Amino acid sequence: MVGISSKSVSKLRERVQEQRQARELEQHKHAVALTDLRAKLHEEKLRELLVAREAQGRQHEVELARAIKIRESEAQRLQGLVTVLRDGAPDKLKSALLTEAREEARRGLDLERIKLQQEVQEQKVTRKQAEEALANALQADKAKAADLRTAYQHHQDEVHRIKRDCEKDIRRLMDELKAKDRQVGALERELGAQAGHAQKLQLQKEALDEQLGHVREAERHGNHGSPKREVMPGLGETPDLLYNQDVEERDLRRFQLKIAELHSVIRKLEDRNALLADERNELLKRAREAESQVKPIFEKNKRLSKKNDDMLHTLQRMEEKLKNLSRENAEMVRGPSHHSQLRRPISLTDLSHAHEEQEVEFLKLQISEQRGVIDELTQERERLLINKKNKRKPLKPTKRHVVETYFGFDEESVDSETSSLTSFNTDLTDRTPATPEEDIEEGVSREEAELRFRQLTREYQALQRAYALLQEHSGGSMDAEREARTREQLQAELSGCQAKIADLEKALVERGQDAKWVEQKQYLLRANQDYHEKVGGCPGAEARLQAEVQDARDQNELLEFRVLELEERERRSPALNLHMSSFTENSSSALQTHCHQEGVKDLIIPELMKKLDILGDNGNLRNEEQVTVIQAGTVLSLCEKWLKQIDNTEAALTQKMSDLENDKELFSKQKGFLEEELDYRKQALDQAYMRIEELEATLYSALQQEQPGGRAVAEALSERQREELRLAVDRLRRQILRQSRQYDSQILQERMEMLQQAHQVRTPPPPPSR
Repeated sequence: MVGISSKSVSKLRERVQEQRQARELEQHKHAVALTDLRAKLHEEKLRELLVAREAQGRQHEVELARAIKIRESEAQRLQGLVTVLRDGAPDKLKSALLTEAREEARRGLDLERIKLQQEVQEQKVTRKQAEEALANALQADKAKAADLRTAYQHHQDEVHRIKRDCEKDIRRLMDELKAKDRQVGALERELGAQAGHAQKLQLQKEALDEQLGHVREAERHGNHGSPKREVMPGLGETPDLLYNQDVEERDLRRFQLKIAELHSVIRKLEDRNALLADERNELLKRAREAESQVKPIFEKNKRLSKKNDDMLHTLQRMEEKLKNLSRENAEMVRGPSHHSQLRRPISLTDLSHAHEEQEVEFLKLQISEQRGVIDELTQERERLLINKKNKRKPLKPTKRHVVETYFGFDEESVDSETSSLTSFNTDLTDRTPATPEEDIEEGVSREEAELRFRQLTREYQALQRAYALLQEHSGGSMDAEREARTREQLQAELSGCQAKIADLEKALVERGQDAKWVEQKQYLLRANQDYHEKVGGCPGAEARLQAEVQDARDQNELLEFRVLELEERERRSPALNLHMSSFTENSSSALQTHCHQEGVKDLIIPELMKKLDILGDNGNLRNEEQVTVIQAGTVLSLCEKWLKQIDNTEAALTQKMSDLENDKELFSKQKGFLEEELDYRKQALDQAYMRIEELEATLYSALQQEQPGGRAVAEALSERQREELRLAVDRLRRQILRQSRQYDSQILQERMEMLQQAHQVRTPPPPPSR
């Protein structure tokens, strides 16, 4: 039997080694495939980043070229104005200004019409993409809801099954306790009867000893009392004496044999009494162990019921979150069309609005890319789940022999006969609903999907907030109706944020004080405060814009009054008009003389303004020349304002490029951290699998090395006991894997918090509203 057990153990070890080699080969293949996928993903990301960088560079070059072109056109126009002023032809100047204004208006109308057409096309494309994204999001929400319902149903079935098993275990343990009590009572009664019998035999032994003493004393007295009769007995008394001596000798031998037999019976009874006492102590110990095993089952039942309630609350929160996301997605789909109806360019010089439109388009592209990434990750997760399930299905667990104790599963064999009450035989066959490996993979994939879903939801909300902020900046103008609509929209968002804050407070009260919920609450409070500040700043911006409009109107009226005054002076002094067309080469005006003497080499607007002020202060100028100087000053002030706007736009574009590069680096770092966490979780899971297999192999080899009597008792176990032992093994596996998952999730949560803190530190403040 020892040779057979050693052969079976060696075969089992060889089989375990083969399975371990096969699993290592499969893990190596998976690692190679994962490395290839990472390399491909890295190359794709590099290509996308290169394309985005080239596109941004081209866009920046186009913007710079356009700004340079606009600056050159303005410089040429100012050079033409200076040339006209140098020639001194007011009529030509007026006609040139009129033609230039007409051409500028025509060009502005053409560009505005082209821009409007482009916006209409872009809005159509954006609307189509938003509808497709909404359809995909709704399908994903439905699929997620179905998965949650199935998971909840499965959890309910598992809870009911565990409750039934616990009730069966409790009833079985109570029956065993009652049987053990009956056995203890019977053994005590038997021990009492045996003690009485031993006492009775002891009394008989004492009586026999006493009789034997009397007999020996009588023989001694008889031998010493009549020596003459012994020496010279009579002829008639000799046979009687011989017969009496033989009888006494036989009685003596019989008594001695009976005494020896009684001694042996007493020794056997004492040995039996000691064995019964040991067995009684062992049974009492088993009873105490059974009672201690019943208590964890009750506690586990309570924990499972509590976990079931937590799962119900989590399911309800997830459904509410899905509803909120679908509603926000629908609002976001309706948002671009609403803002596109409101947005209209005011003039060609409004470069800030063009810059904000480009930012809005860039954010739209980012949103579409994020949705694409979400779809790709979802498809990849489903594909990996299908592959893992297909690979795990052919594996069938082998039969194991374990010994269950209060502290877990004991690896040592029990040699006594009482070990049959705790040694069980595992029989894991195909009747099990699902293997532990599939449960583990489903749990790990579900946790990974939840983490990815949370991260992408946070990114999506951040992009949505940035998009709303840009929409607010782009919508700010001098239109009162547009300002009112913007204010209504901000108030609606404020009310929505307040409702979210109330829901989060309720959830915190139900769930308890959790750090993540507190952080989300603080973040929402900060967002609410920002919205309040924006709403409060809108009236100030409106008043400032109205003040600027009023200043522009006052300046226009002042210029008109000045022109009328100059025309009135010209009409009242007709003698001054005699010299208008009689300019010769030698007799030029003071303005022409100054222009010929100084010349204009570089267009420096402040110096031109100073020179125009000097010319305006000159009292030798005619009325036409004064009007021309005033108009030139107005044109130069407008040019200076346009150039400042162009410089501001260029600086804003440069800042935006640097911010985008920082965001790109941060996203790449987040991706690297998440990939490292995924590798770490997979390694921990593989180590847990290897540990479980080693424990099972050790237990099986330990049970194979038991005595023949213990193995016979183990083989004589019922199906119910085997099923109970299988459930105990499953519970041990799940407990080990749950501990490893909790440890991994704790580490991952700490890493995510570090990433969020780094992101909050590196995120630049939003640009001030114009």
